[in-house]
Amino acid sequence: MANGLLITGTDTECGKTEVTLGLMHALQGRGLRVLGMKPVASGALPTPRGLRNEDAQRIQTRGSAPLPYRQVNPYAFEPPIAPHLAAADAGVEIAFGPIREGVRRLARQADLVLVEGVGGWRVPLGPEGDLRDLARTLELPVILVVGMRLGCINHALLSVESIVASGLPLAGWVANRVDPGMRVVEGNLRTLRQRIPAPLLGEVPHLARPTPEGVATALDPTPLGALLPIGD
Repeated sequence: MANGLLITGTDTECGKTEVTLGLMHALQGRGLRVLGMKPVASGALPTPRGLRNEDAQRIQTRGSAPLPYRQVNPYAFEPPIAPHLAAADAGVEIAFGPIREGVRRLARQADLVLVEGVGGWRVPLGPEGDLRDLARTLELPVILVVGMRLGCINHALLSVESIVASGLPLAGWVANRVDPGMRVVEGNLRTLRQRIPAPLLGEVPHLARPTPEGVATALDPTPLGALLPIGD
């Protein structure tokens, strides 16, 4: 499954969706047909057509081709809680096989598929394992979004250690400044640059109203060209 990337984060609310949308916009600007998928989403609202998650809907809208919602987000749960707990409450088991087939289906329609994870890298999903296990099933290179705030160095390096140990390529990482009052930002960035064995794809500033276009200006996907069909 070479024409895809899995985007994970150091924690929840670290900016995975904003970076996913920004990367979609940046890659589309290079002439690529890009589709997005958020296989599992907690925190969805009931609608006449079923549960809908706002982040998944934004990814659906940003895609280079129209897709039914369930192809973008096959597992949606109403309470904004850990996905394995939300699934258990709903009497549902999150199965990896259908997600893998869903990614393959999208990959046949696009040059690149961006798959956004849920929560952090080791968040449990159910009987088949956690997000790391799903990533292994999908066999996709990983991009790590680091939420720049107090404690991010520890969270980032532990995540990187686990990603590398999984045997999956760490394609790159993005520094997303979620805390506008964070102290010694440059020092933290310097430490992470020295210790993360993958290219920094961008430093996203704190944005009060982030848009895909605004985030894309802070990203440079060129280093991904070693893994994917991306030109300069």
